[in-house]
Parts: sequence; C-alpha cells; structure tokens
Amino acid sequence: MEKEMQKQTVNINWYPGHMEKAKRQMQEQLKLVDIIIELRDARMPFSSANPLLKSLGQGKPRLIVLTKKDLSDETMTDKWLRVLNEETKTIAINSFDKNASNQIVNEVKEILKAKIERAKARGIRKKMLRALVCGIPNVGKSTLINAITKKKTAKVENRPGVTKSLQWIRIHEDLELLDTPGVLWPKFEDQDVAYRLALLASISDRILDKEAITIFGLDYLKNYYPELLEKRYDIKIEDKRVIKLIDEIALSKKWLKSGGEIDYDKTYDMFLADVRNNNIGKITWDYVE
Repeated sequence: MEKEMQKQTVNINWYPGHMEKAKRQMQEQLKLVDIIIELRDARMPFSSANPLLKSLGQGKPRLIVLTKKDLSDETMTDKWLRVLNEETKTIAINSFDKNASNQIVNEVKEILKAKIERAKARGIRKKMLRALVCGIPNVGKSTLINAITKKKTAKVENRPGVTKSLQWIRIHEDLELLDTPGVLWPKFEDQDVAYRLALLASISDRILDKEAITIFGLDYLKNYYPELLEKRYDIKIEDKRVIKLIDEIALSKKWLKSGGEIDYDKTYDMFLADVRNNNIGKITWDYVE
C-alpha cells in the first residue's frame, strides 16, 4: 500500500537562546572590527544569507565568501557570483584550500585600501586589520579557519551549534578574525529557505520532520538534477510523483524491513545523509534561471 505523503506540511523555525546571545555579543564587538566577512554556503548562496547580518553591520565594509564551492554546481556558482557581485564583493573558495587565507587577506586589503592609506598618512606604517567572521550554522567557518591557520583551532562537526563562543584568531600577519557562532534569525518568512537549510544540516535534526524534508529534496532534484538522482540510486524517473521515487529508491538500495516492507525512516535518514555528504553529486539548491 502506498504511504500517504504531503509536501511541506510542517513549518520550520529554530532560534535557540544561544543564538540571541551570540547576536548581542557580535553587536558589542562591531566597534573593534574594520570589516565583516559573511560566509555563505555555495550550495545555497541565497538561503544561507542571514538577513540579520545585513542590518547588524550597517556602515561596515563587507566581504561575502561562498564556502564549499567544490561541493556546489560550478555553473550555478558562477551565476551566483555575477548576481552577488553586483551589490557586494563576493568570492568563492574551497574551505580546505590552504591558499584561501591569502585570497581573503588580499580581498580585505583591497576593500580597506583607503583606510590603510589614511593610517599610513598618520604615521601608522602597518595596521593590524580586524574582521568579524559570521554566518549561519554549519556554513564551514571552523573548517575554513582550521585550513588557513594550518592547525585545529576550531572544533568541526557536520551539524549546527558546535561553535558556542567568540574568539580572536590571527590568520595572517596583517589580519585577525573574530570567529563567531552560527546564527539564524527568529522567523523564516520563506519556508523554502528553511527547508534548504534543513537539508544541508544548518538546522537541528531534533526539530525536523524528515519525511517532509526528504519530499522537498527529491522534488527539487527530480526537476533540476534528475540525471544525478538516477545515477546515484540506479533508477529511471518515469513517474514524477515523489512517493514513487521514494519507493523506487528504497527498493533499489534495499532499505527494507525484515518482511520486505519499505523502511521509510531509514530511507529518509539515508537520503539526508547522501545529500549532506554530497554522495548524489555537485548540487546547488538555490537555482538561478
């Protein structure tokens, strides 16, 4: 018997108390920094943009860094770079790239060139630049910082809420970073954004309806990346109904209970693990037409 399923029946909101505390701490430290470096996930450059950060740092120069570019759809990343650079300087990096440090430092120096020149004119030969690094949970801040400092400075896990406090980290003789916890915003006006964040583990699984998230993810993939879906799960997409896809995937991968019945809970868990570990392929979840 087919399992009854509905798409996006559950609204998602997740804003625990430590995020509000982190936001206040970031506001207190703003006076100490020269620039804000906002990290976004290259797999969802729009959905991983925290609207709070835009209002938080008004008046401060900004650099947007798309992390995990090696995990995203390269064509989509190029399109997003063109879109975002129309408003704010934006670059894309591989978070494990040890050369990312020089790239970020060079961009920061270029953005702050006038400020550096004014400091030189006042007799300050070498100004230490300070940047506040911020972004949503699980965007890759700790991975990036560890890569560019060449040591395990920050704790890394593929789940939200690992970094709990602010800390200063020198990544270059000319640049210090203030590492901050991942922060979301109190209410998601666009539930598609919330579902993308949930797919890529920027929201705690404890509050999620995994069935609804799986349906959302498969519905997107069958429309935009059907060939990757077919290859990963050795299926042919002929019936466009997501329930049929879930059944075909479960049967193909033998995610079954002892009696041969489909184990839906296991199927949801395994699909989400495939998405988060990039086992399906290089996918960008914010599509640019």
